[in-house]
Amino acid sequence: MAPATMIVTNTPAADLALTNLAYCSPLDLQTFAIPGTKLNLALIGDSFSIQKGHIALNAIQRRHARVSSGDSISVYSPADFNLTMLTVELEFVKKGTKNEQIDAIALSSQLKKRFINQVMTAGQRVSFEYHGTNYIFTAPSASGIKIVNQRDNVNSKIFRHKEFNLQTLGIGGLGAEFADIFRRAFASRVFPAHVTNKLGIKHVKGMLLYGPPGTGKTLMARQIGKMLNGKDPKIVNGPEVLSKFVGETEKNVRDLFADAENDQRLLGDASDLHVIIFDEIDAICKSRGSTRDGTGFMIIDGVESLNNVLLIGMTNRKDLIDEALLRPGRLEVQIEISLPDENGRIQILQIHTNKMKESSFLAPDVNLQELAARTKNYSGAELEGVVKSAWMKRVLRLLWLIFYELHEIVPAFGASTDDLERCRLNGMVECGDRHKHIYQRAVLLVEQVKSSDRSPLVTCLLEGPSGSGKSSLAATVGIDSDFPYVKIISAEAMIGLHESTKCAQIAKVFEDAYKSPLSIIILDNIERLLEYIAIGPRFSNLISQTLMLLLKRTPPKGKKLLVFGTTSELGFLDSIGFCDTFSVTYNVPTLKTADAKKVLEQLNVFADEDIDAAAESLNDMPIKKLYMVVEMAAQGQQGGSSQAIFSGQAKINISHFYDILQDTVRY
Repeated sequence: MAPATMIVTNTPAADLALTNLAYCSPLDLQTFAIPGTKLNLALIGDSFSIQKGHIALNAIQRRHARVSSGDSISVYSPADFNLTMLTVELEFVKKGTKNEQIDAIALSSQLKKRFINQVMTAGQRVSFEYHGTNYIFTAPSASGIKIVNQRDNVNSKIFRHKEFNLQTLGIGGLGAEFADIFRRAFASRVFPAHVTNKLGIKHVKGMLLYGPPGTGKTLMARQIGKMLNGKDPKIVNGPEVLSKFVGETEKNVRDLFADAENDQRLLGDASDLHVIIFDEIDAICKSRGSTRDGTGFMIIDGVESLNNVLLIGMTNRKDLIDEALLRPGRLEVQIEISLPDENGRIQILQIHTNKMKESSFLAPDVNLQELAARTKNYSGAELEGVVKSAWMKRVLRLLWLIFYELHEIVPAFGASTDDLERCRLNGMVECGDRHKHIYQRAVLLVEQVKSSDRSPLVTCLLEGPSGSGKSSLAATVGIDSDFPYVKIISAEAMIGLHESTKCAQIAKVFEDAYKSPLSIIILDNIERLLEYIAIGPRFSNLISQTLMLLLKRTPPKGKKLLVFGTTSELGFLDSIGFCDTFSVTYNVPTLKTADAKKVLEQLNVFADEDIDAAAESLNDMPIKKLYMVVEMAAQGQQGGSSQAIFSGQAKINISHFYDILQDTVRY
């Protein structure tokens, strides 16, 4: 059909201007009929107020066509037209109108009724009225209109894959933690936005992963970012954003959220999820008052109004983070990534040896279950180090070679075996019924902590004269307990430190103990830890209060702690109320004649006829002093005879022994 030339005129009535139709005279209407039918294109309507040869367009149509009233235009019917999906953007007809929120589902229903059977073209601008307000399709980026509830028919799948295997992601022993994260952090994002809006539910916008070093916090955060549908995660270390210039740190932090803010402003609920992974977040979010500045406290301000952001923070020291950042709406989901249990260690070892096994580099006699049982309190990184150390030696064909590597990789949260062995250099010998009774009582405390859920914290004070074997007894109980975490706190490890630094180190040992299911802490020589001086007396009240608070502090749920303390100044500790913090107190006595005889018989350094006389002279002597006297006497008058005596080839001369005994200081 040849185009008809018509003159543009204004729409005769305001209600007709909102129909999105062009109007002509009834005499011209048949000109635009579809050939072979009696139908007219819905774009044209008739009105008796329009003169023949004129076509009425509303202001938006004239602006879109770039014509004015009185202009001549060509009007013709299209040869064909296609059906397709219509995407609508909105803007107010009048500029400066206030911001408004519109429900997409209700709007969609209204548009279908209003513009049924109408033909739209790409880029066309259409005016319509909705709830008393005039709108226009096609919105600029600075629109004040916010469309909500527009994901009714959109797939709100937040994960890239329906199913995933944690072991294929390189994550082992963290199944429970992953389940907790998905339940608390992602459950609300599964539902369409209009559902959560009606329920008044706000998405979780931040989570904190905390725990000992090497347990997989960074790995878990990276894999979460990869599994989610959205932008590639941004990964930043806390110290990287710090700056010496005023305000520069806050600017660096806000820049991390700039892309998310732009997407939220332009796309609203249709915006992709932005994942920001913040390692060592404690570097910029320290507790207020712990440092001179408040660097990093503004980090969450840019997230408050954003629903398309998930901030994952990681730290080894949750206690250093400002509590204001841990409230709901900020880093509200806090997941502890603790040391793996035996089943978790098996999974981690399987991950790190899987490729070796597939490539036939791992011998079939390698028992990962046995290896996991022997690596108590090893972190995931330390287990990887065990396998890597064995691989670097290019030896994986024999089982014992992997076990050998356990001696090269020492767990940071394991038992301090070397420190414990130094407390009993002469080994343990049977000292009589009194010492045996105390040892048995201490072992019962170990069993109580293991088996009872009613006493997660048990404290025991071993008191007695200096050198009576208190530290050796506590160390032996710690070694025999087979607890995964056994640490000694002694004054010799804190020489020259300020008392506040000592308190921090002591508190850290207790905090580390809370990360292990079963732990033993030995407070060796408490009076030395307290910097006790008899003249005065004087001592550190700060360290004293720190220890008393820690000894009364109940471990977290699922964690159990046994504390042994040793002292030679029971009267002093009792005078400051320190003894009341212990559950039980046992006296470790000096050796009586019968006890000394039993020790000398085991040492086998005296002739049989001299043992009774030697034991009589050692009555009421601490065992440590006994060892020293025997060692001095074994040197002989000329020296150099100790090897023959301790090997059984010779015996100590009783007269020389008496001389040595007289030379020793009082005990």
